Formats: sequence, C-alpha cells, structure tokens
Amino acid sequence: MRARLRDEAEADDPLLSVINLIDVFLVLIAALLLTVAGNPLNPYSHDKITVIRHAGRPDMEIIMRDGHKIERFRADGSAESPAGGKRGVRAGSAYRMADGSLVFVPE
Repeated sequence: MRARLRDEAEADDPLLSVINLIDVFLVLIAALLLTVAGNPLNPYSHDKITVIRHAGRPDMEIIMRDGHKIERFRADGSAESPAGGKRGVRAGSAYRMADGSLVFVPE
C-alpha cells in the first residue's frame, strides 16, 4: 500500500516538470552557441572573410571582413567604404567554360 502511494506522489510532483524545462532550455542555449560560433561573420574571429549575398542577382552584395574592418560592396555601385562608389567602369566579360575554367575578355 505504501509503495503505491509513494509512486502516485512521485508521478504528481510538479518539480519534475520544471527539471524537464531546464533540460530543454540547456539544449536550446547549446544550439544557439553553436550557431553563433559557426557564423562566418563571428565578431570573435579575426580571419579574413568574404561573403557574397544574392549571387547573380541585381541586388548582389559582397561583404569583406578583415579583423574588425568590414566593407560592403553592392552590385548597384553603392558601397559603405571609401573604395566603393560609382567610380568604376565595366572592364570586360567573364565566361565559364565547359571544363569549369573562367575566361576574361576585356572590352
């Protein structure tokens, strides 16, 4: 009789639900930390990184990071760096060959 009462009391313990919620939150926190560590633009990494967003589309953007310096270049000619802006001109065309190599043809 006592064993049955003890089993019923343990099954209705609200503290067990709280412990399960803590376990779920620990797993979520670990997943978020792994996501931040795997991000190429991680603020704690000091590598040189280039990220191309929306490749091949008119709103393409190239983000270059060297240490703490970040430069953004956009396909429309605007940029958030001194080297950007509308100072460049088209220099030619690039073609990808069947074997995967690139050929640049100046204009």
